[in-house]
Amino acid sequence: MLYGILAASSALLLAAVLTGLLRMPALRLGIVDRRWRRPMPLSGGAAVVAATCVVAAVGDRQGVTPLGPEAGRLLVAGAGVALLGLVADVLRVKARFLVGGTAVAAACVVPYEETGVLAGILAVGWIVFVALGFKALDHADGLAGTVGVVTAFGAAACAAAEVMDGLAVLLSVLAAALTGFLMHNWHPARAGLGACGALFTGFVLASAAVTTRAGQEPGSNAAVLFALSALVAADVVLVVLARRLSGRSLLRPGPDHLAHRLRRLGLTPQGASVLLGVTAFGGVLVAVLVHLGWIAASGVLWVAGGVLALVVGLLLVRPRVKPAARSGVVPRPASPQVTTQLRVRNG
Repeated sequence: MLYGILAASSALLLAAVLTGLLRMPALRLGIVDRRWRRPMPLSGGAAVVAATCVVAAVGDRQGVTPLGPEAGRLLVAGAGVALLGLVADVLRVKARFLVGGTAVAAACVVPYEETGVLAGILAVGWIVFVALGFKALDHADGLAGTVGVVTAFGAAACAAAEVMDGLAVLLSVLAAALTGFLMHNWHPARAGLGACGALFTGFVLASAAVTTRAGQEPGSNAAVLFALSALVAADVVLVVLARRLSGRSLLRPGPDHLAHRLRRLGLTPQGASVLLGVTAFGGVLVAVLVHLGWIAASGVLWVAGGVLALVVGLLLVRPRVKPAARSGVVPRPASPQVTTQLRVRNG
């Protein structure tokens, strides 16, 4: 118990300090997200990964709380996925590069002896889905970090219930590291998570959930895993449907995610992140209750209904898309003086 508090505190402080220290090097090296109004340094991803790996590895090496083979293998594979994401932050890579690399890492951590081959393959696909879903969720200040913290605590509770102490500590350390990162990412954000941190967070959370649920009834497994990632699924489904209905490419970024549409309804950036965080907490709470056996797996149907209502409701909110000129530059509106002169000339 004492080590868990110390580990969480260390991860929080280390992530907060590293995010600030790595901010200027990220700007100088061009490791930034240019989708924002100003280049956003992606120092948070490396900080979260470093804080999580260092604190967990030190605890395991000192023998205070051994991670065990499952958590240790998961941490190594997660570090590999983070490196893959860092490459994507620095260079422009194709989506199949991220999908393939994450799938290979996921295939190395799924416990096939307990899940079976078919369920193991499905688990690999779900891990890839959640990891890439967290990358897509990093579209608003504080959103990916908030959802990651909530989900990590829920997955840690499930692991603790199965007496997987090493896995529970790893998830708690990840939640603390994300909290330290949020000190810099809350609106107005001064640092971003990037593909490095988002892929790492989604991969660790999904892999930990699969490991915790391995060997249990398939229907209950599907219910718990879906509820844990309900908000991520809602964002992915919303974007896919919106882009299909508008005839746009699925890989072309645009302001059509959850937080974008909530902002169009009048919510502040902080309000949108808090609302979506509370929504994620509802799904995670149901997942934990189903895992503990306190409610039936059919309780997840309420979560599915909520996701459906959220997606359908926000589909009616049209995203704000700026028209682009053929040259690729959006023309600036004419000044009042120029407009008056044109009217005089045309009159």
